[in-house]
Amino acid sequence: MNTVKRTGRPVLLGRIAVAACAPYLLLKLVWILGYDIGVVDLHGIGRGTWIAANVVTFLMDAVAAAVAYTLTRPSGLRAPAWLLALPLWMATGLLTPLMLAVPAGSAVATVTGTANPVTSGDFLQPWVFVLVYGAFIVEGVSLMAAFAVYAHRRWGALLRRRLESVPVPAPEVRAVRRLLGVPAALLLAVIGVVDVLWGLGMPTGGGAAALPARTAVTAASDIVQGLLSLAGAAGLAALLFPRRGVWRRLRTRVPLALAWLGSAAVFAWGATVWLAWLAADALTGGASPARGLPGLLGALELAAGLVVLCLGALTLAAEAARVRPGPHPS
Repeated sequence: MNTVKRTGRPVLLGRIAVAACAPYLLLKLVWILGYDIGVVDLHGIGRGTWIAANVVTFLMDAVAAAVAYTLTRPSGLRAPAWLLALPLWMATGLLTPLMLAVPAGSAVATVTGTANPVTSGDFLQPWVFVLVYGAFIVEGVSLMAAFAVYAHRRWGALLRRRLESVPVPAPEVRAVRRLLGVPAALLLAVIGVVDVLWGLGMPTGGGAAALPARTAVTAASDIVQGLLSLAGAAGLAALLFPRRGVWRRLRTRVPLALAWLGSAAVFAWGATVWLAWLAADALTGGASPARGLPGLLGALELAAGLVVLCLGALTLAAEAARVRPGPHPS
């Protein structure tokens, strides 16, 4: 009976995540086909750009639905780890800030009576935001819960191990991890402090004129992004120095989850938005937030995310090699 329950839990969560993707995918498909349902004003966005953006985001959510489905299948436990980990890392980074910032920012806007882009209706009708963000919250919670169950089924022994009991890697492996990880942790900490200060109202410096007008939602987004980045820095530091500090008694899953969340949020939001600014700057030839302090922060977010991604890939490969069975004796 317990085995059936453990097996059924990720299946149910994965199916909920797939179902939660459906409203967003259907709406995107309608927009791609040229029907502007729920659209109030594109604010000068060209039709080609609008369709291209919807195609890209449709494919991204379709990948999330495919990954959620894979987590429900027995064959998912035999799938290459990177094939699931990479899209799930991106999905975590995209969905977690939305799940936290949009409800918090909307609540602040309601209480204070300040502008809220979710209910303003000048770009999309309010029901579109309610439908999309509501689906995102359900999708994010169920997808990450399904992956947590899946990860414990596949790597449970590693995740439950206390940091102080994790085997010490070879000196050269430890040196490479720290060479990559220490600068990344410092970058995440700096990014986190700056984001929190921006959310609290600190001026953004050069390039700020090209940024969208500040609202309660964007302020909440900056604060959430900053806190996630700081959490990622703390988690990464604990993983790099597992036998030091108060965290040595923690289960490996705790700092790993923090490093996963923080690095994913920094890369999926900060770095990708910065790359979009660069592309727009190159196409239009005008100034964009890719210049000045916002641009510098975006470049740091890109660097930090890529370094943590490389570090995770190296660690995953080393762990796979460690547990891979050797050749049978003849």
